Amino acid sequence: MTGLVPGLHGPMQRLRRRGAWMIRLPIAIFLILGGLLAVLPFFGLWMIPVGLLLIATDLPALQTPVAGAIIRGRRRVARFRRRWFG
Repeated sequence: MTGLVPGLHGPMQRLRRRGAWMIRLPIAIFLILGGLLAVLPFFGLWMIPVGLLLIATDLPALQTPVAGAIIRGRRRVARFRRRWFG
């Protein structure tokens, strides 16, 4: 992901550090709550999975369900692309 947006490399490295849970948790909660306000212009449903990914970094109980959801989502996107774009 950071290869696609080089300006995010530094902040993403800081968020991924082991002791950064005190930063990740509030950001994740903000993203999830912001995703629930998807009717507002800035907020959107994209915020919910990003928040869940951040929380799953620190909560082992969420790692398996979130990883499974990512795998299912990628398969659905691939199937959709094959079906509609050849």
